[in-house]
Amino acid sequence: MAARGRTPRQADIARIAGVSQATVSVVLAGNRGVRMAESTRHRVLEVAERLGYVPHPVATRLASARSNMLGLYTFRTTFPTDTADSYHPILAGVEEEAAALGQDLILFTGTAGSGALREAAIRRTRMADGCLFFGRHVPEEPVARLVDSGFPFVYIGRRPELGGRIPYVGADYVTASAEVLRRLTALGHREIRYVRELDEAPSSSDRQRGVLEAAPRTEIVRVGGPEVHPDTVRGWVRDGVTAVVVEGTDTGAAHAAVRTAVKAAGLSTPDDLSLAVLGGPPGVSGFAVPMREMGRCAVRLLVDLVTEQDTTPQQLLWCPPVAGDSVGAPRSR
Repeated sequence: MAARGRTPRQADIARIAGVSQATVSVVLAGNRGVRMAESTRHRVLEVAERLGYVPHPVATRLASARSNMLGLYTFRTTFPTDTADSYHPILAGVEEEAAALGQDLILFTGTAGSGALREAAIRRTRMADGCLFFGRHVPEEPVARLVDSGFPFVYIGRRPELGGRIPYVGADYVTASAEVLRRLTALGHREIRYVRELDEAPSSSDRQRGVLEAAPRTEIVRVGGPEVHPDTVRGWVRDGVTAVVVEGTDTGAAHAAVRTAVKAAGLSTPDDLSLAVLGGPPGVSGFAVPMREMGRCAVRLLVDLVTEQDTTPQQLLWCPPVAGDSVGAPRSR
């Protein structure tokens, strides 16, 4: 038997089973390509089980040419570890699915700085079998090099850059946004304002596209600061506006600005003005972004790419509608 207190090794199994260590290695690897008597396979497996043999993780990874490690990289300056952060559910989903699939995670923290520093950080992601990326913006040049090299990676969020060559798992903001506007028009709203931030990102473009598909007459209002003046909201109401739809972003700036302005103007929702957010906080009228499921699906897609499975490299998830209590029929009705 193995020496007392020492972890069993393949050499111990070979000695007790009366076979070579090479035979033990073949059997434990599950290699059926090598011809061998079934009685020999059973004997090796029985001895391994009796000794409580557990393969060394590093040796197993080297033998498979994979590390079973996935990278996680964000293009933000700080990693979203606060549970109040809008990206935190993505991390929770990533961790859950990685654990379920037996994958370890490496967090890459190279977002500070730009240019050569960022490129070097992105190159370090090759330490893993593949990498997950997320954030509203992506540096195209270093990511293009990853695409060209064939390194497996998945972006969390739809990415149309690089001619549509970036694998991703995103949310179907176009369909979800259009549905919010259809619900408002079904309630009788005709004069609607859509408030969005100045920042440009695919998620912003998708939301606006959905808004205009369902309600082409909707006027777009861009806000570049943390505040919307109460007089602006009063002016909307005087002009017959009965509903305001706001872009939901990771900062929540547009929603916070409009909500504060409505209250400061002495108005209430939904009595004076209906208010919907396209991907806002829990319970707010509009729709919910399936952040947790995006993280889980991204891990599954990345593992498929790493293991070269047939898969769909670009996926959009459904956003469930949220009724909330800030939307109702126009007062005039």
